[in-house]
Amino acid sequence: MAEQKVGAVSHYFGHIQVAAIKLEAELKVGDTIHVKGHTSDFTQAIDSMQLEHDSVEVGKKGQEIAIKVAEHAREHDEVFVVTDE
Repeated sequence: MAEQKVGAVSHYFGHIQVAAIKLEAELKVGDTIHVKGHTSDFTQAIDSMQLEHDSVEVGKKGQEIAIKVAEHAREHDEVFVVTDE
């Protein structure tokens, strides 16, 4: 399993378990991500994502998307997409 960095957590909304991620590469619904930071380390599939409160299927480089996360994420945590390569 290879990983490619796609962005970093810019904000975490604890009351709704949502992470805002500033993208450095494209990310799609259905991708599996690995969130890794000083105390964070978890993997999950992306069920949905939002861009400015609208549901989108693809997030592009430079955008800031929001996803619901299974565990607590922290600002500056790095986000990687997991590939089968």
